[in-house]
Amino acid sequence: MEGGGGRRVVAVGAGLAGLGAAQRLRGHGSLRLLEAAARAGGRVCTRPFASGLAEIGAHWIHGPSPGNPTFHLATQYGLLGPAAAQEQNQQAEAGGHPPLPTCTYGSSGRQLDPGVVSEARDLFHSLLDSVRAFHGAAAAPPVPSVGQYLRAEVTRRAPALGGGHEEARRLALAVLATCLKLECCISGTHSMDLVALEPFGEYVSLPGLDCTFPGGYSSLPDRMLADLPEGTVLLNKAVRTIRWRGSFREDGDDTRDFPVRVECEDGDTFLADHVIVTVPLGFLKERHQDFFQPPLPERKAEAIRRLGFGTNNKIFLEFEQPFWDPQQQLLEVVWEDESPLEEPSTDLEANWFKKLIGFVVLQPPEQHGHVLCGFIAGKESEYMETLSDAEVLGTMTRLLRTMTGDPRLPAPRSVLRSRWHSAPYTRGSYSYVAVGSSGDDIDVLAEPLPEDPRDPRLQLLFAGEATHRTFYSTTHGALLAGWREAERLSRLLQPPAQ
Repeated sequence: MEGGGGRRVVAVGAGLAGLGAAQRLRGHGSLRLLEAAARAGGRVCTRPFASGLAEIGAHWIHGPSPGNPTFHLATQYGLLGPAAAQEQNQQAEAGGHPPLPTCTYGSSGRQLDPGVVSEARDLFHSLLDSVRAFHGAAAAPPVPSVGQYLRAEVTRRAPALGGGHEEARRLALAVLATCLKLECCISGTHSMDLVALEPFGEYVSLPGLDCTFPGGYSSLPDRMLADLPEGTVLLNKAVRTIRWRGSFREDGDDTRDFPVRVECEDGDTFLADHVIVTVPLGFLKERHQDFFQPPLPERKAEAIRRLGFGTNNKIFLEFEQPFWDPQQQLLEVVWEDESPLEEPSTDLEANWFKKLIGFVVLQPPEQHGHVLCGFIAGKESEYMETLSDAEVLGTMTRLLRTMTGDPRLPAPRSVLRSRWHSAPYTRGSYSYVAVGSSGDDIDVLAEPLPEDPRDPRLQLLFAGEATHRTFYSTTHGALLAGWREAERLSRLLQPPAQ
């Protein structure tokens, strides 16, 4: 890989941001991509389960339309099904909430009245729309968090909910509590009280009906990896420390200084002119003080501390036979005694499973078997990671028997779940803009170092979903951020025009 004046580039992390940067930097000097895990893909991770595949990480392409680089790349590689290519699907405005045919189960063991459920859900979505309107508004937001605002609005409307009938009103409040839990999953947070109100509307939802990869999401990073020259990506190569602002030489070569030395856990070292850091924000929060020597400037360290990073996990359950109807794609779970106006229980051991929002039915059953995928966010999700498979399977069986009202409902035959908070190089799922932070913090996180604009060296560059101001938390945000930093380096490495 000649060119670029023989500049050496090291990227840390072979998720979509690292792979995207490597794709764009082919031909610019020498390039190494260091990945701590035994596989590429980062938070894209497909595993075999039942008779098909389970997405342990990213599940859908959110907003599969021409402006989405993940969709564009997947289409180029021929990785998507025919429905994703249909123009009407690409133009649909789903607002980040795919309209799946839903059956809502209540904790009294019955299916809830779809009219009451959809009325409460419509109210929740209209309140979320009003939340987004605060972004860029002249007036200061009335409260710091999305959760506080939603609660105040629900309190205002509570007397009229359910047409004023007490039982219907209570049920509407319980459905709204489930809507809040779903929003926690989407935002990757423990509570919407942690999510900042004013910046919430800065996140951009692209048009298109969310779609999946028939051959698994990992088919995308696998193809990106295959496009790179052999030996570019080194797996099982965890980085311990990035020493920058230095002057390092290779043994036996006194002719060239490198400003950065990347030191790995296994003792290997890599000297570089430029390092692109694509590790998750969760890892940076835990390790940035000792991961960088010298430490990062206080401004960047503050941004890392202020931005939010939470956990959203999945629980896959395989059944011998489905207990749901063939047309149902989402089985929603509502605890009928809950309300968004009351404090949720903090007894994780007794109540962790109540944070589960329900189950998506994996489609088609001919490919996957009869599999449900449950979603659960926050501290309850992190507690779930500490339990055994048998404990999770037993709890899910009791939950489903309660919801269906069938005490003899057969137990799932197998279980598989994600454990993103326990993953040492991830420490959670994805980022959000927390109370006390703003989109400016995302931009600060994305700024290269050193900070001196006259310094042409750009020793450290930063990419990953948490560095994209409008697409944070998404695979397309990660990919665009990787491309952005590659472009930044390409401009620097271009030989001057003759």
